[in-house]
Amino acid sequence: MQMQMPPLSSISRDSERVIQLQLDAYNSRDLDAWLSTYSEDAEQSMLHMGSLAKGHAAIRKRMEERFQDPNLHAKLLHRVVMETTVVDHELVTRTLPDRLAEVEMICIYEVKSGKIVNATFAVGQMRDKSAS
Repeated sequence: MQMQMPPLSSISRDSERVIQLQLDAYNSRDLDAWLSTYSEDAEQSMLHMGSLAKGHAAIRKRMEERFQDPNLHAKLLHRVVMETTVVDHELVTRTLPDRLAEVEMICIYEVKSGKIVNATFAVGQMRDKSAS
């Protein structure tokens, strides 16, 4: 028996809106719009591995080259929203030096005051896009 989920609270709806804005900006490869969804002192981390970047300048530097990739795209597979926490399950396509590839990701976002304050990523195996 599947349980019926209660309607999203206003906090959950606001958090989901911010994450959808950042996903849309990511897929448009609009670095400024994407970065505007993050707080000035936000941190990006790898699950169980520690910090990737902290603060707008470091996050921008980490993502600048990636946003130049014309094949960059994140397909949302599933989203769970609970108040200020949003978990996205995505399939990300990107160009590697030798091939077009895709990777499954879990992205865990914490949203406060309308901005992402923490983003934690779990990354699956990179696989050749032509194999899918």
